[in-house]
Amino acid sequence: MIQPHEPSLLSDENQFGPAASQMVREQLADRGIDDPRVLEGMRRVPRHIFLHFTLWARAYEDVALPTLHGQTISQPYMVASMTQLLAAAPEHRVLEIGTGSGYQTMILALLAREVVSVEREPELAQQARLTLQQFDVNNVSIHVGDGSLGHPPAAPYDRILVTAGSPDVPQALLDQLADGGRMVIPVGDRKSQTLLAIDRNGEKLTRRTATECRFVPLVGEQGWPAGSEG
Repeated sequence: MIQPHEPSLLSDENQFGPAASQMVREQLADRGIDDPRVLEGMRRVPRHIFLHFTLWARAYEDVALPTLHGQTISQPYMVASMTQLLAAAPEHRVLEIGTGSGYQTMILALLAREVVSVEREPELAQQARLTLQQFDVNNVSIHVGDGSLGHPPAAPYDRILVTAGSPDVPQALLDQLADGGRMVIPVGDRKSQTLLAIDRNGEKLTRRTATECRFVPLVGEQGWPAGSEG
């Protein structure tokens, strides 16, 4: 069984290993991603496995690619940037909002003790579960629900990563962030957002901006209303 903190996960090494190494070197390291755990995770997790086989030839390009239900798998640089900003440690429990294909979920699973992921679309959640099962990942639980409300039964969380754009920071997620914790979330309108890092120190919240970005909308009670995905 593959243990979550021993990232020996790259399948089809002969075919895709060089492409993954080139992706890490040229798209990530050369552009300022310098956390060795993030770089190793990005190299070892097989991005092509999370895509339809017709897109495998483009799997290691620095572009977002389509998945089911109008969702996307983010470009590698954005995944690495958000992951580095989140700064998940081996003892941390992470809440991920927006499981999607499960690619970001697996990266987090390599870095943290536990990942709780919430996905709005049941079909996406099930497909991500099946994909992660291929690697015997044993520190992830995926739940179907309204991501803007988080997952209160397992709160609080040391880290919260939101992979969809929100009109504001959902209060429900702030309430589930542990003291000393950090949330990374894109906030803005439906077409463009600013990536925020929010740190909690007791009742004090410190916000800082990271970069401009564009994600699919966070749909839910404390996000965008249903029907605003376009």
